[in-house]
Amino acid sequence: MTDRLALDVAHMLAGGLVLVSFMMLYQDRLSALLNIFALHALVLAASVGWQAYVQEAPHLFVTAGIAFAFKAVAIPFALHRMIRRLGIHREVETVIGIGPTMLAGMGLVALSIAVMLQVTQGADPLAREDLAFALAVVLLGMLMMVTRRNAVSQIVGFMSLENGLVLAATGARGMPLVVEISVAFSILIAFIVIGIFLFRIRERFDTVDVHALDSHRGERQ
Repeated sequence: MTDRLALDVAHMLAGGLVLVSFMMLYQDRLSALLNIFALHALVLAASVGWQAYVQEAPHLFVTAGIAFAFKAVAIPFALHRMIRRLGIHREVETVIGIGPTMLAGMGLVALSIAVMLQVTQGADPLAREDLAFALAVVLLGMLMMVTRRNAVSQIVGFMSLENGLVLAATGARGMPLVVEISVAFSILIAFIVIGIFLFRIRERFDTVDVHALDSHRGERQ
């Protein structure tokens, strides 16, 4: 396999992750958002698997497997069950409209590419563009967190942000396997805690809209 083909496929997968991030920003229903997040994790797993093949780093196949098993299958399935039990499978409340959000997202992608290509001029060609795409995914995840009022959609934004960090780590020759596994289990534990937290919020306030919760600030039992 030529180096050019390896670069093209790596950049296509990393760019695909950015595209799927935009698809998540565009969604206005929770069930569709969770389905797109599963696709986001699937593209991440494919990207990490390709990096493992190109870099001849077998431990990255473990990272790809973790991303597929937990993020593309287990977590979306659990979140689907959670929103059905909470009765919140409805439209996602946004702070600003979809149009301005997409424009802000395009601005963040342009900023990511301009910054990373400037500061990584001496980096490996395989890692240089991937780091720019990874930063874009991180910033788009942060944008989702600040432009969504629903707690579940904010969780999805946080997990998509973490996907960008994984892409950056693997594109820059990766982290040690033990670190990757510990991060994966930390995310799983955080997900369990967040699930319990959501049920408690729903039980106490009958909503998971963080904007609506402001009216209960300072309320005593």
